[in-house]
Amino acid sequence: MGWTLIRRPTICSKNTTAKLIMNRSSKSESDVRIERIPGQQPLVSISLAIPRLRRRVLILGVGPLARDLCQTLLAKRTGFTEVVGFLDKDATRIGERIVNPSIIGTYDQLFEIAERYQVHTVAVCLEDRRAVLPVQTLLDMKAMGRDVVDGHYLYEEESGRLSIDHLKPSALIFSTGFRRRLVTMLLKRFVDIVIAITGGILLLPLCCILALLIKLDSPGTVFYRQMRVGLRGRPYMIWKFRSMRNDAELHGARWASAEDPRISRVGRWLRKWRLDEFPQLINVVRGEMSLVGPRPERPVFVQELRNTIPYYDLRHTVRPGITGWAQTRFRYGASKEDSHVKLQYDLFYVKNLSLILDLRIVIHTVKVMLMGEGAR
Repeated sequence: MGWTLIRRPTICSKNTTAKLIMNRSSKSESDVRIERIPGQQPLVSISLAIPRLRRRVLILGVGPLARDLCQTLLAKRTGFTEVVGFLDKDATRIGERIVNPSIIGTYDQLFEIAERYQVHTVAVCLEDRRAVLPVQTLLDMKAMGRDVVDGHYLYEEESGRLSIDHLKPSALIFSTGFRRRLVTMLLKRFVDIVIAITGGILLLPLCCILALLIKLDSPGTVFYRQMRVGLRGRPYMIWKFRSMRNDAELHGARWASAEDPRISRVGRWLRKWRLDEFPQLINVVRGEMSLVGPRPERPVFVQELRNTIPYYDLRHTVRPGITGWAQTRFRYGASKEDSHVKLQYDLFYVKNLSLILDLRIVIHTVKVMLMGEGAR
């Protein structure tokens, strides 16, 4: 374990400065050196050695998952995690830079390197573990108190999303995370109904004002109804306040974009504060939606996305929501590429669904609404 120095001044005899210094090569905290420095103020600078609150991670493997995990850990910039490097089976690649850290050894050197760098966590990111996974070494390391984790789970924990590009179907089929507890789902539905009815009554005066503004701003209907794909792939009609011109899709369905010219003046304001979503409380009461869940997509886009993005239909195993995990973690986007990223967040939500997670999402959504950080 590494150590850091904290200096605290203490009154001392004149013309003396003392330093309590931790020797990095020593296991003892009592390794002290007292220095007399003439001409200094009568203070003692005591350096107390305390363990660093940093987790050192060693990545076993150099494939795409290993790179993505490393980039995720480095991007957090919290200062609490340090990636010491990668291990590969090929000794000739030692020293080769993968992302920021380089390959520092081979699988056979796992125990030695973990000791040398005082590693806390070993992330196993091997694409093919047959005949190359150092099982006994990993077991020995766990017995010594080191954390040995699957790279997928660490990536999920640190990024808040599932790495669908590296997942095998068996990991989703047999994962306990996708099982639904009946009590949780019944409580979730009860909360949905209570909040939707109560919120609908309280927001009715505001909705009347919004309806008037929409009518005065541009010709057309107040509400916008559109077919979406819901629970188990069943289509339903979603309700929203109209935020685009009446002829917005005269030439067929298309993705919305940043600063979309089809958006009306009032519509832009509605989207910024996410007020256009209020009518979906009707869908919640009817059981077609939940307050929290993956945002529903249109059938034409779903058909396109399920053909290009793996595991896309898993997002339909829960009710779609007015707000969701992806909306609180990812920028606004409406494209195939953005849908690929958002699906990873959606599947994280589906796997880890709980009332506590729903509460986190609702709190963050309220913050987004108050700050005016909604869709563009």
